[in-house]
Amino acid sequence: MSENNEKRTHLKFFGIGRIIRFLKPFRTTMLVMALLGIVTSGIDVLVTQFQRYAIDHFVGGGTTDTLWIFIIVYIFAICLQALATYISCKKAMTVEVSVNRDLRQSAFTHLQTLSFSYFNQNSVGYIHARVLSDTSRIGSLASWSFMDGVWHTSYLILAAAVMLVINFRLALLVLAIVPLVAVLFSFFQGKLIRANREIREINSNITANFNEGIAGAKTVKTLAIEEKMQSRFTAETEHMRRKSVHTSRLRGLFAATMNLASSAALAIVLWKHDLIAADEVGTFSMFMSYAQGMMEPIRWLIDAISDLITTQVNIERFTNLLAVKSDVVDMPEVVEKYGDSFYPKKENWEKLDGDIEFDDVTFQYPDGDEKVLEHFSMKIPQGANIAIVGETGAGKSTLVNLVCRFYEPTEGRVLIDGRDARERSQLWLHSHIGYVLQNPHLFSGTVRDNLLYGNPDATPEEIDRAVQLVSADEVIARLEKGLDTDVGEGGDLLSTGEKQLISFARAILADPRILILDEATASVDTITEQKIQSAIDTVIEGRTSIVIAHRLSTVRGADCILAVRDGKIVEKGTHRELIAKKGYYYDMYTRQYEDEEAAKILDAN
Repeated sequence: MSENNEKRTHLKFFGIGRIIRFLKPFRTTMLVMALLGIVTSGIDVLVTQFQRYAIDHFVGGGTTDTLWIFIIVYIFAICLQALATYISCKKAMTVEVSVNRDLRQSAFTHLQTLSFSYFNQNSVGYIHARVLSDTSRIGSLASWSFMDGVWHTSYLILAAAVMLVINFRLALLVLAIVPLVAVLFSFFQGKLIRANREIREINSNITANFNEGIAGAKTVKTLAIEEKMQSRFTAETEHMRRKSVHTSRLRGLFAATMNLASSAALAIVLWKHDLIAADEVGTFSMFMSYAQGMMEPIRWLIDAISDLITTQVNIERFTNLLAVKSDVVDMPEVVEKYGDSFYPKKENWEKLDGDIEFDDVTFQYPDGDEKVLEHFSMKIPQGANIAIVGETGAGKSTLVNLVCRFYEPTEGRVLIDGRDARERSQLWLHSHIGYVLQNPHLFSGTVRDNLLYGNPDATPEEIDRAVQLVSADEVIARLEKGLDTDVGEGGDLLSTGEKQLISFARAILADPRILILDEATASVDTITEQKIQSAIDTVIEGRTSIVIAHRLSTVRGADCILAVRDGKIVEKGTHRELIAKKGYYYDMYTRQYEDEEAAKILDAN
């Protein structure tokens, strides 16, 4: 799903309404910030009145009779302003980091509930930009931009009110620029929104390319495609530069026009000075100060409006992420009884035995055009060993995806222990499944930490038994700190074989009733393959197991073999039955056998 395909809704007040629930917990703090902002801006307006009084009374009147009172009141006002500024800045910082935290937690939690299809269709960079970059902009808007906005807006209102009270006619002339600002804003708003939306999309692409280049650094070097990767990245950044320059020019034109309008206020005061009495030098000075002082708030408002337009895109992108619905969702009555992934009600969970049945299942991937399964029915009794074979890219993972409820059947049912899998929670099912991937993933931390993901309550004895069962104890013994050895990001400090064995031990530690092995020996050396295969023969006893295999010699003892071709099951039976048919499986097996025999002869010579 690209950003252009995400559902957009009408935004009011620059999209603030879409994130108001994240701001509600801080409404008291933000109210205090607003009041303190009004106090500080009010003192700024008052300082100009001090100036007016000093000129008219001390300079014009030639007296110092109230000087000490003036000094005390002035110092008090400045100290009060400093204290208000300190408190409001402290609270703004609290709001910023707290809103960022809540937004990111909400986004990350929501991502945990989405089905595989979302992650298949969206890059890491695309998601990364929404969870980190967009939330940062929103947090800044809710804190510093809000506080500055209160100050500048209240300064303009208070200064305008004072000018209107003191000299109504001259104040109206000075404030005549406001309608001009409103007209210019409405003209530039649409253009800036479109431009900034394009920039954010390009930025997502840049982030995705960067992540891909770093994550695939080894592949890039071995293929010697550094120049190609650099060219692609350079093209994206050049596109970003052109769009950014165009947007900056647009913003610059907007700012220059606004500044010209605000500067006209000072010219009006100088031009119409005759509206002020000759003996009111302080009043003239006051109008000059306000006219000049209004320029900074107006300039800020210009930038703030532009930033607000930019942040509107961030809000839109972030809230669109939260609006994405998972393709696989537990029904309300299921959540009521069994809980969800974050608040499980394990006391209501039934035991899972491991019977699996496909009942007239038809399935089509959300982004696919063809039906992968059509009216498929099959029973897998508890403890059975099912193998799924086929060439690379043939679609061997489809049945596994349905058993695990990573996807829902388009039609028909997948039954677990005789009940539709949708009648119980996803977490209930996933907690009884052990899954070993072809490319295993370990989390940052130690070997022990990774094993405990399988069973957080596992005892040292249970850990030792699990690693011995899959022959991972030899690997752990070679590590410098044994179970307490750090595995690095994604397990990169270990070899693929070592990661595979630890991943296997982690799955076994969970004591799953259904065990799924997705080409678990495809990426390891011969010795490690023998260890894993020996472990497989041991651990599948008493469990329902589904083995996705490329090497057919490893599945000859399976209770049933499903041969997959072009995304569809073309043959089903035992090894002997399929060999006797001399069909697709027979061709694959004999071809693979011949290749292995040829390799042995070459090795012998």
